[in-house]
Amino acid sequence: MEHTSSVHADEPEPDDAKNELTQLLRRMIEKDRSAEAALLELVYPRLRAIAARALGAQRTTHSLQPTALVNEAYLRLLGRSSMDWQSRAHFFAVAAKCMRNILVDHARHGKSSKAGGGVRPIPLDERYAYGPDDDQAVLELHEALNRLSVIDARQVSIVEMRFFGGLTEEEIALLLGISSRTVKRDWAAAQAWLRAEMLEAS
Repeated sequence: MEHTSSVHADEPEPDDAKNELTQLLRRMIEKDRSAEAALLELVYPRLRAIAARALGAQRTTHSLQPTALVNEAYLRLLGRSSMDWQSRAHFFAVAAKCMRNILVDHARHGKSSKAGGGVRPIPLDERYAYGPDDDQAVLELHEALNRLSVIDARQVSIVEMRFFGGLTEEEIALLLGISSRTVKRDWAAAQAWLRAEMLEAS
C-alpha cells in the first residue's frame, strides 16, 4: 500500500508520536506481533521522507524508488526484532544503516550491469544524495566510510544518521550521549575528511 505524507526527514515529530513509537518498540521486544502493523503506520511517513531524500527525490529516473527502499529497509528492521531498541532515535539510526547498506548493494548491482559512463562526485551534505549515474560515487563513499571507521567510528555513525537517516543534531546527540556542539563539530570534520579522501581516490 502506498503511503503519502508531507513529513520532512528533519521535521521534529510530536511528543505523542515519539512516546507511541517507544511503546511499540517495547512491544516488539516482547514479541507482540500486533505491534508490527501499528509500527509501520507510525514510522512509514518519516522513513519515506528519508528514502526520498537519500535517493534525490527530484530525480525520478532512478531505478530504485523511495517506496522500494522503504519496504526493503523495513523488512530488514523487522529482521532485527530481537534487538533491544533503546529509543525512537535508536530505531531511526539503525534504519539509516539499513538504507546505507541497501543503497550500496543497489550501486554494486548497477555498477556490475553497466560499463563506462562518467562519475559525478557525491555531495556530502545531508540535503542531497546521489543521482541515477552515481553508483561508483556511492561505492567510493561507502569505502571511504569504512576507512574512516578505523580512525573515528563515532564520526561514521554521525554521517550515517545525518546523511542516510536524516536525524537532527539534537537526536544524534541524545542517542550518542554527547552534546549537539560535538555532533556538529564531528559532522563537519567527517565531511572534510571524506571529501579529501574521495577527491584523492578519484
